[in-house]
Amino acid sequence: MIGSVRALVGLEDGVDRDTVEAVLPADSSVELAGIVEGLGQVEDALKREPVDIVLLACSDRSDQALAFIEDLSREHPDRPVIVLHPVSANGYMSRAFAAGAEDVVALPETSGGASPAAREHVSNEVLTALEKTMARRNRSVRSQSATQGRMVTVVGPKGGAGKTLVSCSLALSLAQGGERVALVDLDLQFGDVGLALGIPPAKTIYDLATSGGSIDEEKLASYLVEHPSGARVLLAPARPDQASAISVGLLQELYTVLRQSDDWIIVDTPPGFTPEVIASVDASSDVCMVAMLDSLSLKNTKIGLETLDRMGFDPRRVKLVLNRADSGVGITREDAESITGRLPDVLVPSHRDIPRSVNDASPIVLAHPRSAAGRSLRSVADGYLERPSASEPPRGFFGRWRR
Repeated sequence: MIGSVRALVGLEDGVDRDTVEAVLPADSSVELAGIVEGLGQVEDALKREPVDIVLLACSDRSDQALAFIEDLSREHPDRPVIVLHPVSANGYMSRAFAAGAEDVVALPETSGGASPAAREHVSNEVLTALEKTMARRNRSVRSQSATQGRMVTVVGPKGGAGKTLVSCSLALSLAQGGERVALVDLDLQFGDVGLALGIPPAKTIYDLATSGGSIDEEKLASYLVEHPSGARVLLAPARPDQASAISVGLLQELYTVLRQSDDWIIVDTPPGFTPEVIASVDASSDVCMVAMLDSLSLKNTKIGLETLDRMGFDPRRVKLVLNRADSGVGITREDAESITGRLPDVLVPSHRDIPRSVNDASPIVLAHPRSAAGRSLRSVADGYLERPSASEPPRGFFGRWRR
């Protein structure tokens, strides 16, 4: 546990109190502010008691509880909500997250029917959820107090999904909107950001790593190459054997300096969760997961999303971009949602100008901004800036992704 935590336990009407009490962690770092019955009593207790976290036990598929979680998250953003729900509540987890819950733990069926081992397992899950939630909150507080810029790490467990395309498009779109942007190519062995943007590798992150001394804003500026869009780029090493010179410690120092000097830091990553990728995710305010419309990519994306959850990353800060989303490969919206557990935030259609723009080192968001693919890729930046997207879905393929 990261420090001590004071938790208020709220029981919706109809929830068995004994079942909930049986799985509350008996840990010295967890202090109970009380157990109250009824959603209205939870709100009253929050006005009286100093509370860090709310453990809210909900009945099966309760819409009233979801509305209460949404109100609680809006009115008390400094008091995260962890939902405890019946194990049979199919689909409740995603709905609870959408309402604003920080985490969700499934309860045993009844306190009498569940074995001691089952109750202990759930108790450990509740403790883990408390630890993850407090870690996220503490990390968020530290990040907000020490830095200003938002950092988006673009990940994808499967190679060839289009991470570099999305990373470059996002960085350039933000820069064209007047934001101060730094783009870091973290594919340390086979990075292609320089090739995609037409930037020769005169100076790379390897040169920065071997320069000696600490990193400050003035020093870092000499290793960043400015693209015509205004985005500054830190290129990957020119050779795979140079990758070993870039340590996790160097990356942590690099990201600290960048977040103090830039509005946005976009990090393009290699496939998988290497130590460098994990360090980048841990330093990030946001993650963008890129997938393609095939079963292998979607399966790996599901694992990637689960990995982010186990790392304690807030699922509400994760965007899912589905590349080549109009591919006729026999996978429907229902298939993709079933595999990944969520709908994509942005759908990027296939377009013949994408490979052409890559070959010409002229990203499609600049070369063909009005094309369907260009508008879709620009909408990723619009989503982060929380402004309406000018992108209009091309006819004939977005409809099947909508409910």
